[in-house]
Amino acid sequence: MSYLILVRHGESGWNVDGRFGGWVDVPLTGKGIEESLLCAAELEAIGLDIAFTSKLVRAQETLFLILSKQAKIGVFVHEAAGAGEGRVDSGDENGPDKKENRYSYPSKIEKSLIPIYSSEALNERYYGILQGNKKDKMKEKYGEEQILHWCRSFDEGPPEGESLKDIYRRSVPYFEKEIIPALQEGKNVIVCAHQNSLRALIKHIEGISNEDIRKIRLANARPVIYTLSGDRLVRENAEMDPAVKRKI
Repeated sequence: MSYLILVRHGESGWNVDGRFGGWVDVPLTGKGIEESLLCAAELEAIGLDIAFTSKLVRAQETLFLILSKQAKIGVFVHEAAGAGEGRVDSGDENGPDKKENRYSYPSKIEKSLIPIYSSEALNERYYGILQGNKKDKMKEKYGEEQILHWCRSFDEGPPEGESLKDIYRRSVPYFEKEIIPALQEGKNVIVCAHQNSLRALIKHIEGISNEDIRKIRLANARPVIYTLSGDRLVRENAEMDPAVKRKI
């Protein structure tokens, strides 16, 4: 049995300021660090084998804090790192220099490390005209219902920004190509990302309708845990009443 753990980043500075963060690099607050460490303690008993995160610092900080409670050390995989000292660049796609073996550390210590892959496919929504602005100001300008529609709707996002459908189209193919194979190999996987990239993955995993996905919200640094059963991912609290289940 393998685990898939989805975690939204801890509280960021712009969560506190009430701004649309999107692709802006905003670090964690003190509270966000505490939330991440509590999550780390909760996941300590699950030995993680591989990690995925976005290109944004708030998700990466959260991930490293979570990994601080693991017996292994997390290290980023750099695709352009090459063979490095002590490696043989064979050019063989299945040899020691294949993509997944291109780390920036000696091969002899690989077993004590957790490889981390980062991708823009897991980034937060790009908020277009809302990006960086105060949420209250934007509600005054466009109306609270319009802002809610842009942020919760599957098909329509803010002008010049991404809809959840756009995020789904970039995050789900990455999930299927890079993350599912790791789970099928029996590895325990953590994905540390953002509200909307994780909503897109949850919609895909659980087959949630375009309308019901509006109800899904994730708390900061709270893990959503799935187990791989056969070829299906099953959420650990799937036995809960559907009305409660939607309140992840």
